[in-house]
Amino acid sequence: MQAEIRELFAEYPDVLYGFADTAYSQYADSYPSALVFAVPHGVLLTPKTYAEEGFEGGIRASKARLEQIVARVEALLQSRGVRYWLPPVSQDSEQTLLAPFSFKYAAVRAGLGWIGKNDVVITWRYGPRVRLSALLIDARLDCGTPILESGCPEDCRRCVDACPCNALKDRRWTIDARRADIIDYHRCNRMRSAFIERLGRKNACGLCMVACPFGMPNDTHAGG
Repeated sequence: MQAEIRELFAEYPDVLYGFADTAYSQYADSYPSALVFAVPHGVLLTPKTYAEEGFEGGIRASKARLEQIVARVEALLQSRGVRYWLPPVSQDSEQTLLAPFSFKYAAVRAGLGWIGKNDVVITWRYGPRVRLSALLIDARLDCGTPILESGCPEDCRRCVDACPCNALKDRRWTIDARRADIIDYHRCNRMRSAFIERLGRKNACGLCMVACPFGMPNDTHAGG
């Protein structure tokens, strides 16, 4: 079954994917493995070309493509009688701002990337310009090697300086870091929520993502 999943993703050479051991999560007994994948944004925005509408449009486009891939994976698993669960991406509450299952940490444990100073997954190929999804699978699969520490240079502050509400703490991530070590996520959420009345949704606010040099042509980050 894992080989068939790999064959499916071979049809999407630009999509990053991997398998993670879920032993760290509350779902490990029911779903010991996770398939996690990252669909790249279609447009490479920069701080100079950034516009809220353009960023939100790119998110929606990658979401539509992601949903097509998820549907194909679900059909494959169903045809093989494999039990699985597609966790919701949305948060449980505005108080905790936590989703039932973290796609970010599944991506880290699958070896797709690390968590940047902007509190999002950074990949070598695309930087943070990806949309994540994950399916929890009731099977023990061959999993990737977890990434344990940040690939961000210590002195890089591009995302930190780009944050309009000063929510980022300029801290490099490690596997033991907590979200609150990296970001004041309640402050970030308050700023984004202030746009609900005008936009009908939270502000997408991708400035900390478009500022990241990883994944951009001719980037100049250390070690890239």
